[in-house]
Amino acid sequence: MKIRFHVPYQSRWGQSIRVAGSIAALGNWDQNLAPALVAQGGDHWLLDLDISESALPFEYKFFVQDDNTGSRKWEGGPNRHFLPFAGSPEVVDIHDYFRTPELDEYAWSSSAFTRVLMRREGATPLKAAAKAKGKSVRIQLLAPRIDDAHSMCLLGNDAGLGNWNEAKPIVMDDTHYPLWIADVVIRKPADLLEYKFAIWNKKEKAIEAWEEGYNRQFQLGADLAATQVITEGSFRYPVGNWKGAGVAIPVFALRSKTSGGVGEFTDIKPLADWALETGLKVLQILPINDTVATHTWTDSYPYAAISVYALHPMYVNLGAAGKLRARKAQAEIDQELERLNALPEIDYEGVMAVKSRYFKLKYEETKTELLASAAFQAFFQENSHWLMPYAAFSALRDRYRTPDFSKWDQFSTFDSAEIEAFCAPSQPHYDDIAVHYFIQFLLDQQLAEAVNYARERGIVFKGDIPIGIYRHSVDAWVAPHLYNMDSQAGAPPDAFSATGQNWGFPTYNWAEMARDGFAWWRSRLSHMASYFDAYRIDHILGFFRIWEIPLNAVDGLLGYFNPAIPYHSDELRAWGIPFDYDRFCVPYIRGHFVHERLGANSEAAIAEFLEETAPGYYRFQEQVNTQRKIEAYFEANKPKTAENATLRDALYSLITEVIFLEAPFSDRQAFNPRISMQFTRSYQDLDGGTKEKLNQLYNDYFYHKQENFWREQAMAKLPAIVQATDMLVCGEDLGMVPDCVPGVMTELGLLGLNVQRMPKNPKTEFFHPADAPYLSVVTTSSHDTSTMRGWWEEDRAVVQRFYNTTLGHEGSAPFFCEPWIAREVIQQHLYSPAMWAIFPIQDLLAMDGELRREDPNAERINVPANPKHYWRYRMHLPLETLQKSKSFNQMLWQMVYDAGRNAGY
Repeated sequence: MKIRFHVPYQSRWGQSIRVAGSIAALGNWDQNLAPALVAQGGDHWLLDLDISESALPFEYKFFVQDDNTGSRKWEGGPNRHFLPFAGSPEVVDIHDYFRTPELDEYAWSSSAFTRVLMRREGATPLKAAAKAKGKSVRIQLLAPRIDDAHSMCLLGNDAGLGNWNEAKPIVMDDTHYPLWIADVVIRKPADLLEYKFAIWNKKEKAIEAWEEGYNRQFQLGADLAATQVITEGSFRYPVGNWKGAGVAIPVFALRSKTSGGVGEFTDIKPLADWALETGLKVLQILPINDTVATHTWTDSYPYAAISVYALHPMYVNLGAAGKLRARKAQAEIDQELERLNALPEIDYEGVMAVKSRYFKLKYEETKTELLASAAFQAFFQENSHWLMPYAAFSALRDRYRTPDFSKWDQFSTFDSAEIEAFCAPSQPHYDDIAVHYFIQFLLDQQLAEAVNYARERGIVFKGDIPIGIYRHSVDAWVAPHLYNMDSQAGAPPDAFSATGQNWGFPTYNWAEMARDGFAWWRSRLSHMASYFDAYRIDHILGFFRIWEIPLNAVDGLLGYFNPAIPYHSDELRAWGIPFDYDRFCVPYIRGHFVHERLGANSEAAIAEFLEETAPGYYRFQEQVNTQRKIEAYFEANKPKTAENATLRDALYSLITEVIFLEAPFSDRQAFNPRISMQFTRSYQDLDGGTKEKLNQLYNDYFYHKQENFWREQAMAKLPAIVQATDMLVCGEDLGMVPDCVPGVMTELGLLGLNVQRMPKNPKTEFFHPADAPYLSVVTTSSHDTSTMRGWWEEDRAVVQRFYNTTLGHEGSAPFFCEPWIAREVIQQHLYSPAMWAIFPIQDLLAMDGELRREDPNAERINVPANPKHYWRYRMHLPLETLQKSKSFNQMLWQMVYDAGRNAGY
C-alpha cells in the first residue's frame, strides 16, 4: 500500500516537517529516524511511503525540526491513528495538518476526559461505505468532549453525505474515541465538497446541536484511484469551553465511621458519592506514597516518600482487608481503631502501631494461600521491578534501624543480583520481605477499587507528584546516579519563609536522566496512571531550574538556581562592581552590628563562636564556620531552649552575610548573586554607586539573563515527561516565576495554578479569578497556606483591602469570615473562565455556619516555614454526616450548576 502524507505548513528557513510513528517506516518513534516530508511549494509538504498492510494499524505524529536551533516542536493533541480500510486500497492520500500545540482544547484528549468525564460505555461500529460509483473518502475528527449520551455525525452536499437531510446523518464511529471516523463514497467527486459536523442525541435519534461557523470545504479532484483521508480540525463546540469544579483534601484527612484513625482508600468511595451529589467533578489529593523512614511522627510529611511507587500502609482499611482468625487480637485492634478514630487529629504513631500489628498477624494467617493466589502472582509480576527493591529496603531499614542505607554494611550499595538473592523465598528472613508484598497488594486492591468506583461516576481522581525524592529512599539507593546526592533542593525566600525553604531532597541529575529518554520519569508516571487521570506537578519551576542549596547550609538563603549562567569575575568588574572575593563572598561580620545581632549575651557568644581578625572584624571559628556545623554544635552542646534557638538562628544569619555565592566547580572564577542580598548588612554598608550597580546586576540575573536558557532547560525535559501518559497535567507554578514559564506551559498544554491571595503579577495584591486563562486551576487556598477563614483573621488591613476592592463592598470588613463572605468568594471562583475551580474542603464548609469547624486555625494542613511540622489535620465531620447535609449539598450543587460547571459536554 502506498500512503501519501499531505501537510500544509508555513515554515521558516531551516525548518522541516517530520513524521514519527509506531512502525519501522516511521522510525518506531525514534525522532532521529523519523522521515521528513518534502516541500512541494506553496507551503505544501508531501511524503510517499510504501507500507505493508501487515503493519496496519499504526500511530503517528508530526513534529517540526529546526536545523537552526536543533530544536523539535511536536504538534498538539494525542497520537494520530491510521486504521485499515475494508477494501484494501492500493493508494491512500492522507490530508493532515500540523496541530498547533498551544490550543487549549487538546487538554480534552487527556484521560480525565476520555476515560472519566466523557466516559463511553460502548462504541458505535464503523459502517462500511455504501457500494456505489464514486470516490472513497474517510473523514476523521478529533472530538473528545462528547459524553456517552451523544455521538458525532456529519452531513454534506453529496449523496454520500446525506445531501443535508437532517433525518439521515452519517453517524460516526467512535471505536478509537476521541477520534471519530466516517467512511463514505462521494458520488460527485469533481464538485467542491461541503459538509459540517453535529452532535447526535442517541436517545432521541436526532441532531441536538450543529457546530458553529461556516461549512467545511474540500476539493477532492478527479483522480478516483486513491482513497482520500481527510483529517479535520477541532469540532467547533456551540456551548463554549467545558468547565468543572472539585474538592481538594488529603486522603489522610478523610474521616468516616469505618476508618481507623486516619483517612483510608475506602473513604474515597463516600467522598465520590458526595462529589456526585454536589456536582463536583474532581477529587484532588496529596501524595499517598509510603513515607515510613523512622517509625515516628516525622514520617507524616507526605512529600518525603521512601518510594515513588509504593503506597503508604496507613491507607489500608483493616475491615475491608478481613478479620483476623485470632479473635482476641482482633477485638483489641478494633478497640484501638475506635479510640484512634475518635481523636480530633491523626495520631500517626498510634495508627501505624496498630496497623503494623494487624499486617503481621494477617500475613501469618494467610500467607500460604495468598502468595500462591493468581491475583497476587499477577500483581507481583507486573510490579516486581520496584516491589522487590522496596521490600528489601523496608526489611533492611528495620534490621539496621535506619533508612540511611550508607550504614547498611554490604547492602549500602545496591546490587540487583545480591538483592534478588536476599529476597529469595528460601531465605530465613523471607517473611520480613514478603509481608511488604502483602501490604502493597492490599493497598493496590483497595485503591484500584475506589478509583474505579469514582471513574464510573464521572469523578476524576487527581494525584500529586513531589518535585524531589527523599534522600534515604529506595530510589536513591537503587539509582544514586540519577540524583545529585551532594546537594539539597528547596525554594528561595517567599511569603512562606523569609529565609527560604530547605526540603533536604537531592536534586535531579537531568543529564543522566536524559540518556535513556527519562525512563525513570516515564515508568513512574505510567504506574501512577493506573490510579489517576490527572496530576499536579509540585513546584514545576524545578523543571526550569531548581533552588539548589549546599549540603553545609540549613536554610535557603545560601542557595542558587541550578542550572544558571553565573557571572565571571571579569564580568562583575565590567558592570562597574569593585569585586573582591573576601569582601563579597566571605561572611561580613563587623563590630558595629554583631552585638545587636547576637543579643544580650553577645560577648559570650562572640567568645564561643567567633574570632577577631582585626579590630572590629570577625570570622567564625573553624568548628562552627557553616550552618550545618552550628546546627551540630547546638545539638551536641546546648539545651533545647527558646533562647538557644534564637542564638543559633542569629549565627545562621551571620553565615549568610554575603553578596555573591561562588558557582560550583568554578575555582573562584564565577559567581551567583545571593538572593535578597539587599537585606544584608554587607550590602547596606556599601557606597551608593556600588549598591546601584549591584541592583542592576541583581535584576539582570534573576529576571533577564536566564530566561531563554531556562526555557531550553524545561523544553528538554517536560515534553518527554508530559507525553509519558495521557493524564491531564497541572503545574504548581507559584513562587519566583520566570517570564518563560507561562509560554512553555501553554505550548505543552499544562494547566497553571492561581491562588487568589498569591498573585503572579507583582503589581496586584490579589488575583481575580475572572482574569484566569482557560488552561488553569483557580483556588481559594492550598495545603501550604492558611484556610480562607484562617487568612481572614491574620491581617486586618489586608483583609479590609480585599473586602473593599476584590469583593467590592463598602465599609468595614466583618471581623470573621462569615458564611456569606465565604459563599461570595467561592462563587467568584466558580464563575472564573478557568477549566477547574478546586477548593479545599475547609473552604467549602466555610459557607455553612453549622457544618464548619469552630476554630479555623485547627483546619490548617501545613506550615511551610516549619520543616518539622506534624501533618495530622483531619476533617471534624464524618463523610456520612456530610452526605446527609442535604441543604448544604443542594446549595453547593446549585452554585456549581449556575456557574456552568456541571455540563454534560
